[in-house]
Amino acid sequence: MAALAGSLVAAVAIGYLLATSYLVLRDDLIGAGIARQARIQQAYEDRIAALRTQVDRITSRQLLDQQLMQTKVSELLLRQSQLTRRHGRLGPILERAENELPANPPAKESEDQRAEAGGVDASLRLAMAYAPAQTVDFSQWSTRNVSAGVVSDADKADALFAAINKSLRAIESEQMDKVATLTADADRAADEIADALETAGFDIDRGEAETGIGGPYIAVDSRSTFDARVHELDEALSRLELVKKAALSAPIHNPAPGFPVSSAFGVRHDPLLGTPAMHAGLDFRVPYGSEVRSTGAGTVVKAGWHGGYGRMVEIDHGDGITTRYGHMSKILVKVGDKVVRGSVVGKVGSSGRSTGPHLHYEVRRNGTAIDPRRLIKVGKQIAKLL
Repeated sequence: MAALAGSLVAAVAIGYLLATSYLVLRDDLIGAGIARQARIQQAYEDRIAALRTQVDRITSRQLLDQQLMQTKVSELLLRQSQLTRRHGRLGPILERAENELPANPPAKESEDQRAEAGGVDASLRLAMAYAPAQTVDFSQWSTRNVSAGVVSDADKADALFAAINKSLRAIESEQMDKVATLTADADRAADEIADALETAGFDIDRGEAETGIGGPYIAVDSRSTFDARVHELDEALSRLELVKKAALSAPIHNPAPGFPVSSAFGVRHDPLLGTPAMHAGLDFRVPYGSEVRSTGAGTVVKAGWHGGYGRMVEIDHGDGITTRYGHMSKILVKVGDKVVRGSVVGKVGSSGRSTGPHLHYEVRRNGTAIDPRRLIKVGKQIAKLL
């Protein structure tokens, strides 16, 4: 009984100690649990905040890339529009240049150039769907800094835009170079024709602007530069047309191309008397009945029998220059008729003071006969430019 009583007392004492300990330590245990739970929650919230920050950074980068892409697409579309406008302006003037400069036609595009242009157009068509309606500065082109081994879709798009931009700049540069080359060719051809005609004694209006020019330097953009270059080409072609018209009107062409000269200009033995006499023109050995053509544009002032010339046509070309075609078998024009270079004025014959069928051709300046070979030589010299 004593042992049992001692056991009960011991059990009660232990239970009391445990209860007392629990009551004493409960607040500390609860506080530690709460603190641990708070630390876990704080760590979770910090992780969530970090993830949100990362998502926001990625989203901001994507928006920035999208805005940059839209900006570059807008620029590409604007530059394509300018190239299209340039092509519309260049088309007619290049065709005009090709007609005026047959020896130097505009160069044809190579297969590589056409393929490159086709690739640019295709890329632009794909990009048009993303283009906002805005105008941007052409200076906003730069490639992205790509980390080693990391190439994103935005990086690939940026590289594509850079390649397209390079192609467009190459096309623009080629257009400017072509316009400058054609302008120089037209100026050179016009000067060569004018110099030759002036050497032959003709007064030529070169259509040149005044040389006394100046003013402050004011920079212009590429569009204004292109328009100025096209204007210069147009003026050069107008000058070339002016001097070509003068050359085609001047009597500087061979009246009987392909036929030999049987008697030159100057003193010779008269074919009938055998004594020295002045021959005021050139005789061409041309078959009877062949067509006689005017060597330049002008007005018929004589058409009929004229002494030793027999049947003769005289044409006034202006500026005191006249040409005569003698010994014809038939006259096909009348006084007052307007003729151009190559107009048929009659048929070769042997009328008048002649020993056989031939064409007698004279050139006179203010009534004085001059050597036609001088003018014919000039005509041959610039024939390739006409």
